[in-house]
Amino acid sequence: MFTGLIREIATVKNYSNNILTIKSKHKAKLGDSIAINGVCLTVIKVNEDGFDLELADETRSIIDESKLSGRVHIEPAMQMSDRFEGHIVQGHVDCVGTVVEINQLENATDFIIEVDPKFIAHIIPKGSITIDGISLTVNDVGEKSFRLTIIPHTLRETLMGDYEIGTKLNIETDVFARYIDHILQHRDRKESMSWDEVDNIQMVY
Repeated sequence: MFTGLIREIATVKNYSNNILTIKSKHKAKLGDSIAINGVCLTVIKVNEDGFDLELADETRSIIDESKLSGRVHIEPAMQMSDRFEGHIVQGHVDCVGTVVEINQLENATDFIIEVDPKFIAHIIPKGSITIDGISLTVNDVGEKSFRLTIIPHTLRETLMGDYEIGTKLNIETDVFARYIDHILQHRDRKESMSWDEVDNIQMVY
């Protein structure tokens, strides 16, 4: 589990044959879970200046692989003793969104992000969303897009300051919205869900 608070902006050294090599100050351990631009991956090798991670075919089929180059957000998995900030993030990307509009305000910047309309039900006004691993608050939601208002601090401390119209984004919607939607879609079933079915739902997300 993650919080959506970026701990470091690292650099991709190489990405080939499903292996992602990251240059980072973070001292990872073999088997660690680390979110790279919002994607939960497992460390398979520790290097002097960083670590290697492996991407499954399922992951590659969902994310935008262009996000695995240059500078990237990283967040190590949360530990039980950590202070809980941000919001509950699983590192399971739901879809790829696109920046379609950027509006400079007096002391903030509005980003309008477009997604496949089927994911809009899981994006809640004033709720939480994860964009490239960043925990953010949704302001407004339309039929196929939503609006974020980003303060200068976030623009400075993340890669959002580099975003422009057309930038692709890894998006993880609200985990509770996904659970509730799934339950409501199955509310007419005559039989109660078994524990195996509940476990399967959790594995999907």
